[in-house]
Amino acid sequence: MTKESPISLARRAAAELVGTAFLVAAVVGSGIMAERLAAGNVAIALLANTIATGAALVALILAFAPISGAHFNPAVSFAAMLEGQLSLAAASAYATAQVAGGIGGTLAAHAMFGLPLISISQHARAGSAQAFSEFIATFGLIAVIWGTANRANLVPFAVGAYITAAYWFTASTSFANPAVTIARSLSNTFAGIRPADAPHFVATQFLGATAALLLFRWLAPSPASRVLPAVAEAAIPGRDD
Repeated sequence: MTKESPISLARRAAAELVGTAFLVAAVVGSGIMAERLAAGNVAIALLANTIATGAALVALILAFAPISGAHFNPAVSFAAMLEGQLSLAAASAYATAQVAGGIGGTLAAHAMFGLPLISISQHARAGSAQAFSEFIATFGLIAVIWGTANRANLVPFAVGAYITAAYWFTASTSFANPAVTIARSLSNTFAGIRPADAPHFVATQFLGATAALLLFRWLAPSPASRVLPAVAEAAIPGRDD
């Protein structure tokens, strides 16, 4: 049986929209700033982009987890739905809000840096190695969230640390998020991805999330141990179980 939060779906979806918007604004905006300041040094630009993204993730999860669980990611919401944390209607609302928020975050970043609001990315991220990297990145993200979910106070720091590391150990720089992937296809900047490459990323992201679920159902077969991203529910006093 699905365990729904007592907070209204409209408020939870709004939190997902705003949180995802700020996350993408951080990713795209820091990429623009990094590219402008790095004088052509791609490693320095990536490092700056990485630090900003990891820090933003920690702050945003801390801010929005008590409201919506701070998924900011359709793959996370999909996993939560499969584990009974969200209904189909709620997961759909979350995903819609996340995609809309991600696009809004790209527009905001472009506006802040005086760029055209939409500039279709020409940044090629093609090939099986890139797609496999997204499988690994998303698998690891779901594993980290699930593995720390019974210690909700650690989730923001675990996710921020993982994404910071995964920027560097995956060939794709760890998008690990369908909404972020779609949003970044609208930015012809350092953080962008060609629209033609985005579907492969999205498909392998959902595959990675599913594989992580299957693994953890075996590692932690007790239903009490399978509390994926229920950070919001855990933080709400008097939750109706």
